[in-house]
Amino acid sequence: MTVAWKLILFIVGINILYVAATTIRMILMIKGMRKRAALLSVVEVFIYISGLSIILSNLNSPWNLIAYCGGYGAGVYIGCFIEEKMALGYVTAHVIINSAESELTNLLRQHRFGVTSWIGEGRDGPRLIMMVLAKRSRQKELERLIDSSCPHAFVFFDEPKNMRGGFWSAKLR
Repeated sequence: MTVAWKLILFIVGINILYVAATTIRMILMIKGMRKRAALLSVVEVFIYISGLSIILSNLNSPWNLIAYCGGYGAGVYIGCFIEEKMALGYVTAHVIINSAESELTNLLRQHRFGVTSWIGEGRDGPRLIMMVLAKRSRQKELERLIDSSCPHAFVFFDEPKNMRGGFWSAKLR
């Protein structure tokens, strides 16, 4: 049995493209970017049909099927990597500091993060609680600022789906 390496590499490549495009399309859909998702879906389906027709007409070698499966797995990995680099949307950091007094609020505002803060009551006394809005592309920067100023802060992130009003209302439009 002769292995057609060019065909195998082509099958892997086309499946990587297909699955990466699918991943990006799903993210665009979740973020509400319908037009971009629709346009990408046209490309995605073209890649899928092209790849599927090639694999179905070349089922004579198990290597082609293995290439298809391997390309799919690689496409998932690469799609996740691309999504991480795109960093679309926003995150909300919930920050709780053991002291009611901290310069972190001012530091974050100086770096143009939207911060709302209040005093809460913890088991051992008052706590400074902050809700910080940031673009996902700036999440690592936000984490570094929090860690450098308050290394023992309790922090968790979530993604707001819909936002309106407030500090960034003009920017969001």
